[in-house]
Amino acid sequence: MTATTSSEKVAAAAIATPTRNILLVFAGLMVTMLLASLDQTIFSTALPTIVGELDGVQYMLWVTTAYILASTIMLPVYGKLGDLIGRKGLFIFAISLFLVGSVVGGLAPDMGQLIVGRAIQGLGGGGLMILSQAIIADVVPARERGKYMGIMGGVFALSSVAGPLLGGWFTEGPGWRWGFWMNIPLGILAILSAVIFLKLPKGSQKKPRIDFAGMVLLALASTGLVLTTTWGGNTYDWDSPTIIGLIVGTVVAAIAFIMVERRATEPIMPPHLFKDRNFNLTTIAGLIIGIAMFGALAYLPTYLQMVTGADATQAGLLMIPLMAGLLITSIGSGQLVSRTGHYKFLPIIGTIITAGALLLLSTMTAGMPVWIICAYLAIMGIGLGMCMQILILIVQNSFPLREVGTATASNNYFRQIGASLGSAIVGSLFVTKLSTLLVERMPAGTGTAGGNNSLTPDIVRSLPDSVRSVIIGSYNDALTPVFLYMVPLVLVATVLLFFVIEKPLATTLDRDILPESLEIDGATRVVLETGAEAQADLAAAAAAPNAAAGGRGAGGTVVAGVDTSDPDAELAALTDDESETAIPSGEAAGPRH
Repeated sequence: MTATTSSEKVAAAAIATPTRNILLVFAGLMVTMLLASLDQTIFSTALPTIVGELDGVQYMLWVTTAYILASTIMLPVYGKLGDLIGRKGLFIFAISLFLVGSVVGGLAPDMGQLIVGRAIQGLGGGGLMILSQAIIADVVPARERGKYMGIMGGVFALSSVAGPLLGGWFTEGPGWRWGFWMNIPLGILAILSAVIFLKLPKGSQKKPRIDFAGMVLLALASTGLVLTTTWGGNTYDWDSPTIIGLIVGTVVAAIAFIMVERRATEPIMPPHLFKDRNFNLTTIAGLIIGIAMFGALAYLPTYLQMVTGADATQAGLLMIPLMAGLLITSIGSGQLVSRTGHYKFLPIIGTIITAGALLLLSTMTAGMPVWIICAYLAIMGIGLGMCMQILILIVQNSFPLREVGTATASNNYFRQIGASLGSAIVGSLFVTKLSTLLVERMPAGTGTAGGNNSLTPDIVRSLPDSVRSVIIGSYNDALTPVFLYMVPLVLVATVLLFFVIEKPLATTLDRDILPESLEIDGATRVVLETGAEAQADLAAAAAAPNAAAGGRGAGGTVVAGVDTSDPDAELAALTDDESETAIPSGEAAGPRH
């Protein structure tokens, strides 16, 4: 009896510390995701000041586009490389690259260097987002992963509001360059967290085969698509030779990419991913949600400024209900999935709520009370929070750990494409309709010196009531129908999600199908043990022969001396060096019998 009690205390002590380590690792991952997501929006309110100080109004669009373009291109690259060569070293490299870009941007004397710094930040930022999600899959079983993924979704919600507000505060206070400098201490903290606490499995030293051709072609296709959606209808007309050339080039690069991927040994986006039913359904649904979410977010702040008379900061604060709803349901849905193991119903309900919110937004009028608009935004946030991270969890649960990075990156890539398309589609429809309405409704001989294109919230507020009411009505009537157009599109996502197969969420980590080359993190592989080997490990750890008595359940398997029927124990053992069992040189990976 004494021996048994002693062995249980030894096992409990061995598990407690690594569990705390996982929480510290998770905190580091959240910091990096916050950095990457903040930098997508932090300079939106600072742009007028930046371009004025650096004398580069004509390059203003590139401050944001350079970051988004670089991060979009790198999403699938980091996902595949993480599966091939391991995630820890790649993760530290991505943070370091992000910090280099921050220094370049912070020291920028002109717009050219600023844009280069933003591009370098994007090259690292794509890795921060995707590797954080993949690392969680490496150390947390799918059943327990929901609560972590929910918090990740909350981080994106927080950054969407905090980014513009923080950028405005820096601009009005210590200066916009602190939008770069604040990344340095947080990035160093994240690197230290990864170096000290992150322990990932180690595999073979076999040299990976990198799909360079696929990377180049995907980069060309992504660049063409992002530039088309960014420039189309704004910098260039949709029927201009530049936009038509970009569209043709994008299609050609995409076709060439598909052909190359079919023949590549290690394709950056393997064609077999698209043979999985759940991957296809959730990827299409994610793309649609990206169109709806970012299409709405792109122009709602402008709408709030023009129609309600709010200034830029107030418009950002009025978006808080949307982000609060998203934050609450993202975390809550993750907790619910971890407790019940069921997840299919959440994105279905979420897309229905999102469609309902879009329908409500389409009924907005110029005289509607602001609190009602905020209520509609909160409903939309509730719906989005039930969808976003759960769809990623479904994708990760559909593939083995050796492909989880590639699958997650591919899913996120198409969602980012949806975001670009959503902003472009909504922007094109909105601007076209607005221009038409202003021409039709504006009284003759009125307007500003620069015409309708020069209208700003401050100018509109200074105009006579008769003119101002026309402009406010035109803004309302131009944007609200676009929300209505997106309702059937979101309902298509609802229908698709009904066909998702609810596969049981794994309660253990599939150590027998780990990537072959997670070797750069310096940890040892956790291997499967059964029978006498597991008993011997437990007996040695407890210094008592009877300690092995609890090592096996009925038909149970022991991972590194821990019963796999207990996911918490297995999860803790993964990060405990003392409980890991190294594969001797030359020994094949996988189960030992």
